[in-house]
Amino acid sequence: MAGSYNRIVLVGNLTRDPEIRYVDGGGKAVTKFALAVNRRTKAGDEAMFIDIVAWDRLGEICNQYLKKGMSALVEGRLAIRKYETKEGEKRTAVEVVASDMQMLDKRAAGGNGDGGSYGSRASAVAGAGAAAGEGTEEEAGDEIPF
Repeated sequence: MAGSYNRIVLVGNLTRDPEIRYVDGGGKAVTKFALAVNRRTKAGDEAMFIDIVAWDRLGEICNQYLKKGMSALVEGRLAIRKYETKEGEKRTAVEVVASDMQMLDKRAAGGNGDGGSYGSRASAVAGAGAAAGEGTEEEAGDEIPF
């Protein structure tokens, strides 16, 4: 039987400034933002708005450096989670859990034009790598404060 593979790479512009929260019981950082990704069709451009979630050190970096309108490349995995609202309604959230992020705007890179790359490599140096923390959103369960 063949193995499974869940990897997604997106390039787009932030639709709003990232929001950071700290999950109770450990103080893990979780940052949420959305990318507008355009796709050209015969009928014109079609925009999709995709929710991104970054955990731990990568989440802190995204919150610190990313701003609304900036271009970014995000690599991660697709996650679908179900939760219940305070009113008792059942909802489903589809989002990308980021493992790497690269800023594509020249102004964000201090003018050298190569952007800035952050992710499991940068986080591993900080001791809170996204790859090492794989599955941390399951620990939080439905406690994501967004």
